[in-house]
Amino acid sequence: MDSITGLPRTLRGFTVIWVVVDKLTKSAHFIPGKSTYTASKWAQLYMSEIVRLHGVPLSIVFYRDARFTSKFWKGLQAAMGTRLYFSTTFHPQTDGRTERLNQVLEDMLRACALEFPGSWDSHLHLMKFSYNNSFQATIRMTSFEALYSKCCKSPFCWDEVGEQRLMGSKLVQSTNEAIQKIRSCMQTAQSRQKSYANARRKDLEFDVRDKLFLKVAPMKGILRFERRGKLSPVLKYVPDPSHVMDYEPLKIDENLSYAEQPIEVLAREVKMLRNREIPLVKALWQNHRVEEATCEREDDMKARYPKLFEE
Repeated sequence: MDSITGLPRTLRGFTVIWVVVDKLTKSAHFIPGKSTYTASKWAQLYMSEIVRLHGVPLSIVFYRDARFTSKFWKGLQAAMGTRLYFSTTFHPQTDGRTERLNQVLEDMLRACALEFPGSWDSHLHLMKFSYNNSFQATIRMTSFEALYSKCCKSPFCWDEVGEQRLMGSKLVQSTNEAIQKIRSCMQTAQSRQKSYANARRKDLEFDVRDKLFLKVAPMKGILRFERRGKLSPVLKYVPDPSHVMDYEPLKIDENLSYAEQPIEVLAREVKMLRNREIPLVKALWQNHRVEEATCEREDDMKARYPKLFEE
């Protein structure tokens, strides 16, 4: 699961797309939403758009997001028996399929914003159909074929000599034209992403205990650098023990994901309401820095993690 935010506002006020991808069949759902939606609203969409069609998943992998790390969302998934996993930083293998799909979908949305200004949400179901009915190299078939054992028919059909024959009125014709435009945009986006990936891909082999440089940029966001003058020569690296950085190994699963687990209570406080007091604790979570500690209700934490409060 992942989400695309900051999109142009449509006439119905949508600015977010929730992307849900099935790991087995690679089928995808594109669910429009608003930035003001609460966790309860997203849970309603989850039940109506995902559980209604596919049932309850065994596990979900998603990035840390306030919409999906809330107590309401965690409690809902725990009640349904679904395990929650969070992707680790700099490891797109965890949910890389969603990341690649987001890139393709964003390219399609740019084209649709030009073709259908202010109404990309009205064509989102056609993007979903075109994507799920297109060939997936990973499974060597379409997502519809993996789900239903056959490809789904488009709103238009072809006769034996390949001549197009529209079924019906202007609605079918307009839908046909929209699907053709979206399919063309999707093929263009997929080709562009493939060329980008191939340009950066290198055949490298590493052995156990090989030393590497870890590139960490202090700035965030997209930056543009200009090349001025002659590039400096590339220097050969000479191993130096002082360059080796100490690190704490992460406890992650085989699929490069991890389950949230508190390891320490950093502080306690009491929140005063009108008629009652609510004790809170500041919890430090495994595989997270102190700056990422969260405030939780003490009674909830004692019920879920009793060993954390044993002295």
